[in-house]
Amino acid sequence: MLSSSEPAVPSRYLNMPHAEKGLAVGLFGGSFNPAHAGHALVAEIALRRLALDQLWWMVTPGNPLKSARELAPLAERLRLSEQIARNPKVKVTAFEASHYVRFTADTLALVKARNPGVDFVWIMGADSLRDFHRWQRWRQIVMTFPIAVIDRPGATLSFLSSVVAKTFDYARVDEGDAPRLARMKAPAWTFIHGPRSSLSSTAIRKMAQG
Repeated sequence: MLSSSEPAVPSRYLNMPHAEKGLAVGLFGGSFNPAHAGHALVAEIALRRLALDQLWWMVTPGNPLKSARELAPLAERLRLSEQIARNPKVKVTAFEASHYVRFTADTLALVKARNPGVDFVWIMGADSLRDFHRWQRWRQIVMTFPIAVIDRPGATLSFLSSVVAKTFDYARVDEGDAPRLARMKAPAWTFIHGPRSSLSSTAIRKMAQG
């Protein structure tokens, strides 16, 4: 939920993007505080390797596992995301803010209910897997849509020891089958290797603070 003191968010960001039935769509969510070239790289890898028709760059109002004190206004994070996400297949959105959803499990349930016939895949960086089991109803997330885990610096090997990787080891799909992942029935997930960016939003914020 947005604070009344925050700058107004343009209405075009508050509607869920449109996707025709039969399309393969990636869901890439985060606080993007701020968005940077590393995020854009993940999006480009996902679009190419997963053979996606669209990618929804979902800027969240807030992350329940992170402090809100350092969170830039949603309107600012959206503006920077638009600057970073140049591919026309990327749709920058903040529809979660208008539906008052805080948890990923609720977001995915909403997307699934509103878009029958569209094939979705959830996209996450490998660095997020370490704490994924702390997310609200994380098992439900895995059972809702297939998941593509994109390689991130320092996380290439550690992801194998994560709770989710061990719990759903049976559902892992070979990386060579990534172009078909969005069409598969959950649970299904794969790890995608590729170019990695060492940029991080945390490091950028610390540099900005001097």
